[in-house]
Amino acid sequence: MGKTAVIIPARYGSSRLEGKPLIEVGGKPIIQWVYEKAMQAKLADIIIVATDDERIFNAVKAFGGNVEMTSIEHKCGSDRIKEVVMRHPEISYIVNLQGDEPLIKPESIDEVAKNVKDDEIADISTLIRKISAEEAENPNLVKCVKDNNGFAMYFSRSKIPFERNCGKADFYGHLGIYGYKREALIKMTELPQSSYEQSESLEQLRALQNGMKIKTSLVDFVPIGIDTAEDLEKFKKAVLNLN
Repeated sequence: MGKTAVIIPARYGSSRLEGKPLIEVGGKPIIQWVYEKAMQAKLADIIIVATDDERIFNAVKAFGGNVEMTSIEHKCGSDRIKEVVMRHPEISYIVNLQGDEPLIKPESIDEVAKNVKDDEIADISTLIRKISAEEAENPNLVKCVKDNNGFAMYFSRSKIPFERNCGKADFYGHLGIYGYKREALIKMTELPQSSYEQSESLEQLRALQNGMKIKTSLVDFVPIGIDTAEDLEKFKKAVLNLN
């Protein structure tokens, strides 16, 4: 059996919150919070931060983490992760853990890894949570519809399903963590952008449009992804509550 790696893509530039991996909360940078969550995952054999920035590289080294430099030419985290994976033939399963999810549950990381390791049909795995019809109206919250076996049928920024008859369907919000079989990651990153992906700016639609299978698992927590100064304040308050 090949190894399972949690790879955390991290870049310094951000249009809304520049340098967020290095912002300190509770005495440590956000990237360290994420790394330590990955360390608690039982199925993680290897943890690697993938970055193109020396400041992030040095910060991870400073807290004793494993980090690798990648090309500055990558347009998305999946491409950055693929570069790292290609250096490691021992890696068979990959969890793409976003560097701005400092409160992700280790059990959720394990769930994503388990689905691609144990389900022969699944090329990719991810997480969803139940949301209200009102939340489903938010275009910044990606929605997912799934089949009876838990496989994603579609992801959208629109409210899906459309309610011709109200109260007949549940709504699910998508959490941006992915598990991949090695060959699935390589295939997806080498495919051209699909029309649905270009329309919605959702990379996972490239996989679906090309017939790849994405297994979903339902979780019951609301993540605190850090994209804005307001998100950062929420995380600071959450940290205070942890202490």
